[in-house]
Amino acid sequence: MAPAPVTPASTAPTSHGPTLVASDLDRTLIYSPAALQLGMPDPQAPRLLCVEVHEGKPLSFVTETAAVLLDELARSTVFVPTTTRTRKQYRRINLPGPRPQYAICANGGHILVDGVSDRDWRRQVAARLADECASLDEVREHLRRTSDDSWLLKERVAEDLFAYLVVERALLPEGWVKELAEWAEGRGWTVSLQGRKIYAVPKPLTKSAAMREVARRTEAGLTLAAGDSLLDADLLLAADRSWRPGHGELADEGWAAPQLTALEERGVAAGEEILRQLLDADRDRA
Repeated sequence: MAPAPVTPASTAPTSHGPTLVASDLDRTLIYSPAALQLGMPDPQAPRLLCVEVHEGKPLSFVTETAAVLLDELARSTVFVPTTTRTRKQYRRINLPGPRPQYAICANGGHILVDGVSDRDWRRQVAARLADECASLDEVREHLRRTSDDSWLLKERVAEDLFAYLVVERALLPEGWVKELAEWAEGRGWTVSLQGRKIYAVPKPLTKSAAMREVARRTEAGLTLAAGDSLLDADLLLAADRSWRPGHGELADEGWAAPQLTALEERGVAAGEEILRQLLDADRDRA
C-alpha cells in the first residue's frame, strides 16, 4: 500500500535557532524483541539497554551505543519524541538522557509540554477533526462490521482520536487492508498496517502539524525527522532533512523524497545509525 502523497510544508525556521529533532519511536529508535533483527552470530550481538517495561516485563530496547548517542542528541538539540502511542503508552518509555521538554503523542493529537497535554493544541485538533473527516464512531462501526473473529484479536480506540485493530496477520484476508484504505480515503481517514496492528487515523491528525507547532514555539533553525511507517510520511516531508530505516512500510514501498536519506540498516542497528546521522546533521550546522 503506497503512502498517500503529502505536500511538504515549511516549518518557517529561524536560521540561528536550535536544531529540532522529531523522531518516531517504535521500530525507528526503540525496538521490541521481535523487531530487533539480530542477524549476526550470537557472540557478536550488541549489548542492549531496556528502555520500556510493561506489566513487569522488558518490552523495548536500544543498543548501548544508541543510548550514548541519544543522550548526546537530547542535550544538544530540541529532541521531540513523536509517536502514534497514547500518552499512557508513551509514559512507559524511559529514554536515555534528559527528559524531553516536548513530546508528540497520538499521531499529533497531543503535544506534551513538560509531560502535560497542551490544551490550546488539543482544541485546534478537535476543531479540525470535526470539520474535515468522518466521525470516529462511523469508522469503528465499519471496522466491527467488516472484521472477523478468526483473525481479529483486539479492537481499540486511542485517546478518542483514532482506532486500531490487533490482528493475527497470517490469517488476515488478502486485500482486506487495501479495501479498508479505499473506504477510509473517501471519508478523510488513512490506514496503516504496522506489524500486527492496523491503524485507522483521521487525515488531519498528523505528526507534521504538531512538529511545525513545536518548531514555531522553539524558533527552530533546522528541523530533522526520522520514521519508518506510512504515518510518518508527512513528518519526513515536513522536515528540512529526514531519515528512514531499511525496514518498515516506507522501505517496503521504496518511498523516497528529496530531503530523505534511506538507510540500508534494519532493526535495532538502524536505530543506532539514525541517531548517529542526526547528530552529524546537527554538528554540520556549526
